Amino acid sequence: MSTAPVAPAAERRPVALDGRTRAAIVLGGWLLRLLGVTWRVRVHGREWLLARPAGETPVVYALWHGQMLPLLWAHKAPTGVIVSEHRDGEIIARIIALFGLFGVRGSSSRGGTRALLESVQVVRRGTDMAFTPDGPRGPRHSFAPGALMLASRAQVPLVTITGHVDRKWQLRSWDGFEIPKPFARVTVLYGTPRAVEGEDIRAVAERAPEFAEYMQQDLALVEALARGETSQVPPRGEAPAP
Repeated sequence: MSTAPVAPAAERRPVALDGRTRAAIVLGGWLLRLLGVTWRVRVHGREWLLARPAGETPVVYALWHGQMLPLLWAHKAPTGVIVSEHRDGEIIARIIALFGLFGVRGSSSRGGTRALLESVQVVRRGTDMAFTPDGPRGPRHSFAPGALMLASRAQVPLVTITGHVDRKWQLRSWDGFEIPKPFARVTVLYGTPRAVEGEDIRAVAERAPEFAEYMQQDLALVEALARGETSQVPPRGEAPAP
């Protein structure tokens, strides 16, 4: 994966956390590492991403909010992620740092425009960005257009990431958040890089249902891969011209 520069100051605004919360994050990080090393991870479709020269051909990733944990664990590459400016965002920022990622502050409800502009700058410097298009509040597997707007403005392709976990705990949250059980099989699929084109930003946003369908198609494919029903992954090739 491309090597990320240090996140600029605008992306590193720590929120004060109490000692108990900081201790819980540290403890949770160790527990996550112990759990994660038992997972049996198989990744499909990211060969060209791994082969990119450092700092060249950045992309925008899109993944469902409920699959963040296994997918980011498997991804483990310098990547920016938009997180809330609130206390919960600071907790998430510290957790994703365990995966080698960093937070860009903002959300669809607060600081969104600034976060989008900062994300464009991150990508233009050669670093990937990741979005959960159905986050932070859902509905589950809905596709908000933020990832498309970023990819279009930065003139880079969008790549979906989907996964399947054979044994997991699934929270009763709006996103059905998935936590793989010890020794679970985690299958991950990187989608075809797709240019995000449109006459204007409104036209780009109107393509959200199209990209939601791409993600659902990839979700069906990764589930078939996990079950051994197919071993064929269409060639991903190189990133398309913007």
